[in-house]
Amino acid sequence: MLWRVRTTLPDRPGTLAVLARECGAAGVNILGFQIFPGVDAVTDELVIRTPDDWTEREIVALFAAADGTDVVGTPCTDAALVDQPARYVQAARAIIARPARFPEVVAQLFDAEPDISADPDATAVEGLDVMEMTVGDVEVQVRRRAAFTATEHARGAALADLVSDVLERTPTLLGTASRRMGGGMQPTYEVRGLAVHAEAAGVRVGVAEIGAPADPGEPGLRPVRLEVDPAWQRRGIGTRLLTDVARLAAAEGATDILLSTRADNQAVLPMVLAAGLRGRIRMSADVLTVRIAVHALRTARR
Repeated sequence: MLWRVRTTLPDRPGTLAVLARECGAAGVNILGFQIFPGVDAVTDELVIRTPDDWTEREIVALFAAADGTDVVGTPCTDAALVDQPARYVQAARAIIARPARFPEVVAQLFDAEPDISADPDATAVEGLDVMEMTVGDVEVQVRRRAAFTATEHARGAALADLVSDVLERTPTLLGTASRRMGGGMQPTYEVRGLAVHAEAAGVRVGVAEIGAPADPGEPGLRPVRLEVDPAWQRRGIGTRLLTDVARLAAAEGATDILLSTRADNQAVLPMVLAAGLRGRIRMSADVLTVRIAVHALRTARR
């Protein structure tokens, strides 16, 4: 059985020799190893093969015997043995090719764990660490049990800068280009109750609807459902709907809106950036959530 293990070890000569001896005595094989230097201690990540009946309890005890602390073990596959520099190069290439995939790519790159929290806005979850990366006015957050090292924070920031650079050089990715609809048609937008509708020739091609507060402890947070007909996507409709529904929510007294979608939805990051709104994107299992502050927006005309 393969495990990816993070642990903090004392920065003194012979520490790794002790760890290797303990692993050998327990019948554990070290297959992969990388170091994240610190000031007084070093964070090590290992990929190990253990007996099939081992659990995280046995792993913690093994590393504790070698003076390891903050031990986190996660079952993994052979994919964990991929060369780490190669993983970062592959991530950079994926981001350059499709910068909108940034939240998804960094979640995979930093092994963000799927079971995060039922509360998508929890800034601190017991037993989980958070890393924030900023693209424009949008914060992208990933969380996991193992603490992020200073090296990983620096790498995450560098990748976020890469996204910003790519988007600045290719502004059409943000949906800012003026694109006419098929046949010269452009949609019209209308507020109806708590929803903004986009229509073309009398047919609805998109909608953004405000829901009732889902959290009794936070009445100012309103969920939003936003949909655009697949045939009309990538034409700036989602951005316009998001902007209008944000102002509508502010008019209704909301302080924030919350969108939820699939984690692989590549339209989210460009849409929020193009709308010029301050947002926070979080990954949780296969769900991506976006929280946007709207209390400072001018209200929409009703």
